[in-house]
Amino acid sequence: MIITFTCILRRGSVLSRAVRGGRRADMPKPVRESEALILRSIPLGEADRLVSFISRNEGRMRGVASGARRTKSRFGSTLELFSYVRIWFYERETRELVRINQCELIESFLEAQRDYSVSLALALVSEVTEAVLGEHEVAEPNFRLLLVIARAIKAGAKLPLALAYFAFWTVRLGGWMPALDRCSRCGAPLTDRASMARSGLFCPNCTLPGQRAISQEALQLARRMAGEKLEQLMKAEPAAAAVDEVKDQMLNLIEQHIEKKLQTRKMLADESEQLQ
Repeated sequence: MIITFTCILRRGSVLSRAVRGGRRADMPKPVRESEALILRSIPLGEADRLVSFISRNEGRMRGVASGARRTKSRFGSTLELFSYVRIWFYERETRELVRINQCELIESFLEAQRDYSVSLALALVSEVTEAVLGEHEVAEPNFRLLLVIARAIKAGAKLPLALAYFAFWTVRLGGWMPALDRCSRCGAPLTDRASMARSGLFCPNCTLPGQRAISQEALQLARRMAGEKLEQLMKAEPAAAAVDEVKDQMLNLIEQHIEKKLQTRKMLADESEQLQ
C-alpha cells in the first residue's frame, strides 16, 4: 500500500508540473487581432463558413466562422469577398484551421462587385493570391497591394490596368521578375524585339523557339509599373494594347510558376469578349 501511494504521489507531481509549466498541444493560443482582407468565403456545414483571408500581420490563413450563415449572425456582411476587416481569431497547435471569433468591417467593396466583370476581376486577384502565398507566410507587401487594387477598382480604374499592375507586382514580389532592360542570357540591352519565358527576357539573338514575343511598348509600361503608383498610371491612361500585353505576360508567368491554369482568368476573358 505504501509503494502504491508513493507512485500515486509521484504521478500526481509529474502531472502538476505539466499543468503548471507546459501547455497541452490542443489548447487554444490567446486570441489575436489583425487587419485582414477576405479572399474567399464558402458554406461549411449547416451554419458555419470556411473563410480564407490574408492578415496584415500573419499572412494567408484559413478559418471557421461558427454560425456565420445564421440569419442573425454576429458577422453580418464582414465575410464578403474583399471585405477589409479587423479580425479576432485563435488557433490550436494541432489544427490547420483557426477559429474566427469576431470581425469588424473597416471598408466594403461589395457595392463595386454588383458589376459582374468587377466581381470576376476581384475573384481572379483572390485566386492568384491564394495560389502564390503559402499559409502563415507573412506577406505584408501583398496585403498592401491587394488593398491598393481593390480601392482603385472601387474608384473606377479600368480593369485591365488594375489587373496588369496587380499581376506585375505579384510576379515581382514572388521573386520571378527578370531584369527588364537586358537579356537574361547574354546581357545585351533590350532595345529591339524581345521574348519572355519563365526563365527570363531574351534578345532576338537568344530567343528560343516557342518563346512568346513582347513588344517594346509593353516593356516600357512594365518599367513604369516598377517605379510609379497605380494612381499615376490611371491618370496617364497607357495604350490598351500595351496594358493587355503586360497583363497577359504576367499572368502567364504566374501560371507557369504555380503550374496550373487560373480558372477565373478564362471566365473574365469570356466575359470581356461578350461585352465587345
